[in-house]
Amino acid sequence: MGISAYLTEDLHSLPETGTMSFLDEFGGHTMVGRLRLVMMCRPGVAGWSSGNGSWHKMGYHHHPDFETAQRQHEVLVRCLQAAGIQTTFLTPAEGLSMDAVYTHDASFMTDFGAIIMRMTKPCRQTEPQYHRRFYERHQIPVIGEIQPPGTAEAGDLVWLGQKTLLVGRGYRTNTEGIHQLRDLLSPKGIEIIVAPLSHGAGPDFCLHLMSLISLLDEHTALVDSPLLAVQTLELLKKRAMNLIEMDEAERNTLGCNVLALDERHLVAMEENHCTNRRLREAGFELHTFPASEIGINGGGGPTCLTRPLLRS
Repeated sequence: MGISAYLTEDLHSLPETGTMSFLDEFGGHTMVGRLRLVMMCRPGVAGWSSGNGSWHKMGYHHHPDFETAQRQHEVLVRCLQAAGIQTTFLTPAEGLSMDAVYTHDASFMTDFGAIIMRMTKPCRQTEPQYHRRFYERHQIPVIGEIQPPGTAEAGDLVWLGQKTLLVGRGYRTNTEGIHQLRDLLSPKGIEIIVAPLSHGAGPDFCLHLMSLISLLDEHTALVDSPLLAVQTLELLKKRAMNLIEMDEAERNTLGCNVLALDERHLVAMEENHCTNRRLREAGFELHTFPASEIGINGGGGPTCLTRPLLRS
């Protein structure tokens, strides 16, 4: 059944405050298992409504349009809820930048509990503690936190299997951050494989591993292979992954950034017509949402806008 068939007016979301017993369930060492629960942050909570004057320093393409961003974010929320995915939302806090809307990056969920990341961009360094407070309020264990001089962002972390985590080494996740991740997860039987990232547009622009690869099912990945390291491509091929190339003309509109709801259904940005056509031709069922403001302007797609808390 296609994602569009799920769409109803009977939407549901989880309360934003209080201790929630259903959060006793969390985790999922997979990028493609059925998505059941996500944390999100609405644009207004992230300060998009305040006319933030630092957007150009943060790498946004143009002055943000709050009303458009809010509408587009709500379309994504409704899509997730209509697919049966529970959504919970971060509440307002002081010191958050507009990038807080990209909730994927500041923490990482495992079967053992959350890991609090340490962000590289100065404007985002308050976000990890914001996530920590969320987990503590909802009684989700925190198993560790990346400490200086380490940096690590969850956009660089891709589960290749239940016991294998691919970690991008670039400007957002450094070698010390990877060492700390290994210290936290290796005793729990998790193998960490390092994926070197390219210079790209430089340290002032975010190039996460998940900007270059999105797993679609256990054996298929959407990739931007010209920007992936040879050893990463060889690793994927060694694991018998079927690689679908994104359309290079859609690199600047984040064509490689798609969110798997399960092993057949995907959410993608509607602007990437060519890449989306390739995904449909490969047999995946897509639901798209408009993302000119909430996604493309700020450099974050549907994976960035969601922090999965439970997959199974």
